[in-house]
Amino acid sequence: MKVPTTVRLGGKEDLPRVLELIKELAEYERASHEVINTVEQLEQDGFGPQPIFGFFVAENERGIVGLSLYYWRYSTWKGKRLYLEDIIVTENERGAGIGKLLFDRTMKKALEENCSGMMWQVLEWNEPSIKFYKKYGAKLDDEWTNCSLERDQIEALLRN
Repeated sequence: MKVPTTVRLGGKEDLPRVLELIKELAEYERASHEVINTVEQLEQDGFGPQPIFGFFVAENERGIVGLSLYYWRYSTWKGKRLYLEDIIVTENERGAGIGKLLFDRTMKKALEENCSGMMWQVLEWNEPSIKFYKKYGAKLDDEWTNCSLERDQIEALLRN
């Protein structure tokens, strides 16, 4: 049975559940050992003097069952872009249209903020998500390679 779900802007009070969803996604992506974030860090980064992310939550009678977390990115070619870091729907609620509600609200936010577009990543093995994004006509780009350095690597490199 489909349970009515609403999407709203997330608040500080939602952060414990947000972190639970983040950990659930990390487990799904076989990377739970990589989660070092905390509720306190989320609060500082999302609600401090210079917030660096925003989020929407999907809520129904069972509580918060989904999350869309975004931030701003700047493209030298295209200007302001909304970067969708993650859409997470708790496992037992998947397939009920909650991801669509969150994605649609996030696209609307990109337009409200006068962004030139929206960007995100998806793991190449995550077929359900790839199919979901293809329904929207999203461009899946295999031309670019993701790069990153972890904090300890940066510290070591700068010491030398």
